Amino acid sequence: MIFRTILLSTALLLSNTTAFSPTKHHHVVPSLQKQQQQQQSSTSSSLVAPLRAAESEVNFGELDGSDLRIGVLRTRWNDEHVSNLVEGIKAGVTECKVPTENIFIKEVPGAYELPYAAKLLAMSGTVDAIICTGVLIKGETLHFEYISDAVTKGIMDVNLGTMTPVVYGVLNCLDEEQVKKRSSNENGGHNHGEDWGKTAVEMAIMRAEALKGKGTK
Repeated sequence: MIFRTILLSTALLLSNTTAFSPTKHHHVVPSLQKQQQQQQSSTSSSLVAPLRAAESEVNFGELDGSDLRIGVLRTRWNDEHVSNLVEGIKAGVTECKVPTENIFIKEVPGAYELPYAAKLLAMSGTVDAIICTGVLIKGETLHFEYISDAVTKGIMDVNLGTMTPVVYGVLNCLDEEQVKKRSSNENGGHNHGEDWGKTAVEMAIMRAEALKGKGTK
């Protein structure tokens, strides 16, 4: 009888000092709950807060394109997204001090027609740089791959064949969401047209400086 009493007393003592005792439980749980509440609050705040436009990955510095003429060749295919890109291009070249009246925009049906139109414009000698812009979205066939490859090579050929800067402003995307992220400053995206506009100004200035120094001794 005495032995059973000792066992019961020992069991009661252990139950009061176990890791699951109310005293220790009281200190652990509120700390975890506080951390979880902070994480949930942080997550909900990031979801509610509006996403700002992503910044360009290229630093162009100060560019003075006040004496330049920029030609923009755009497609009518995927008109909505291309129109957004054109707005970005105009914003980019305007930021580089190119007068609005020196920005010329011409339409072509689709991306495949861009290299030919670019060569005609380069041969005319009426602009200092050209931006070819369009949007290609992958579909179920190999059409996307063939057009992307042909347009890319064609635009490069015009660059080297005419020595007129021709900027590659064609988005090649797997879906429309990728296009939106690259043709708009909304929802954390960045309109790449802005960068293309600045690139055209920078390359036109480079060409002018190179040709100016060609005749000097």
